[in-house]
Amino acid sequence: MSETQCCENPPTLSITSVGIGCVAEIGGLKAYITGPPDAKLAVLLVSDVFGYEARKLRKLADKVASCGFYVVVPDFFYGDPYVPDNPERPIAVWRQSHGTKYFCHITCHSCIGKGFEDAIRVVSALRSEGVSAIGAAGFCWGAKVVVELGKSDYIQAAVLLHPSRVTVEDIKEVKAPIAVLGAEYDKLSPPELLKQFEEILSAKPEVDGCVKIFAGVEHGWTVRYKDEDAAEVKSAEEAHKDMLDWFNKHLK
Repeated sequence: MSETQCCENPPTLSITSVGIGCVAEIGGLKAYITGPPDAKLAVLLVSDVFGYEARKLRKLADKVASCGFYVVVPDFFYGDPYVPDNPERPIAVWRQSHGTKYFCHITCHSCIGKGFEDAIRVVSALRSEGVSAIGAAGFCWGAKVVVELGKSDYIQAAVLLHPSRVTVEDIKEVKAPIAVLGAEYDKLSPPELLKQFEEILSAKPEVDGCVKIFAGVEHGWTVRYKDEDAAEVKSAEEAHKDMLDWFNKHLK
């Protein structure tokens, strides 16, 4: 499976004066946290390979928080996100430290790896703080973490945005309400695969499912859209709204 598309159009990274939230520790991980701390509804955002410091991801976190959710964006890579301009550490080498086993196609917990384990710790910490319902959205790499959470009662709603490595078997096992937002031009999750997801979800009336393919955009567009491209911005904003609508519908 080609990984090059995932590494195109990298985001702007900065931890200085970005977002209205703060960086704190939760569940043993550093995280960007935003929104009302006394909220009973929380949203976990799981980043792509570029990590939790991306400006547009934090901007989106603030947007979600403005709807009344307590939003957590953990640093699942422990300060070591993928850096595309490092020729000595291409994506294949980076993945050896962050998710080689995680991307195993066997859907047993022992093969999922640290990303899923860390996510459970964050979810547990949120529960201990009095949060009653949790939604999770995953972008590319993060979608695999979220789909694994959605196979049990860890979360009450899931959204996958231009997912990577999510399989038909994963979708078959999902129990939480799930929305899949994909791109027309995506080598990692092409429309043909997403249509298979849709067929599976249609055959599972006990799980509220939705699959939507956005025309004219590429993998990663929801958090790596070009500000100067009005059509791409509009499409990203539509996906953001769809994500928020899903959480508003299922988090109560």
